[in-house]
Amino acid sequence: MIKISPSILSCDYARMGEEFENMKRCGADWLHIDVMDGHFVPNITLGAPIVKCMRPHSDLVFDVHLMISDPKKYIPDFVKAGADVITFHAEADSPVEETIDLIRSLGCTAALAVKPATPAEVAFPYLEKLGMVLVMTVEPGFGGQSFMADMMPKVQALRAEITRRGLATDIQVDGGISLNTVETAAKAGANVLVAGSAIFGADDPKAMIAALRESAAKYF
Repeated sequence: MIKISPSILSCDYARMGEEFENMKRCGADWLHIDVMDGHFVPNITLGAPIVKCMRPHSDLVFDVHLMISDPKKYIPDFVKAGADVITFHAEADSPVEETIDLIRSLGCTAALAVKPATPAEVAFPYLEKLGMVLVMTVEPGFGGQSFMADMMPKVQALRAEITRRGLATDIQVDGGISLNTVETAAKAGANVLVAGSAIFGADDPKAMIAALRESAAKYF
């Protein structure tokens, strides 16, 4: 099933409530919320108190992407704030399996992200516990970067392994997704598509979401 997750990194933060409501009207499935700590990645965005303030403005799935050094320490705060899916990085300092188990124990879907230099196989030992694997198609930390098509073999490897095991694990791609790249990602096996500027910068976000979904759906 194709899921479109607009990245709020590209929204108008002064009109966040309106932006969220509009994303639902436009057909978004999830909202992708990038959390950066200025340490794991060279940028700072927002924390759990902001997510808590966002929660009353949308009933869409909150897809919280933790680009932080010690995710395990902060996961309870993000769960309390209203996260539904919590993604953390395999490259972070927190023990991977312990962090996955914590997320699951608190009632959220656990997801594991891998940076461009990290092989997909890092996620293989945990697939049975993961609801999703995120393959970064840009270097994490900034919006508006170009799509890295050379990440597609990682998506293909994950999709093949997930299929081989008979799992329903989602594969998400984040970075540079647009009408020019979405088919490449979906053909490789990605079914959860994060798009920021392509959606929030579109003249007609509803039409853009529909077009992204249609382009990806032909491969599923």
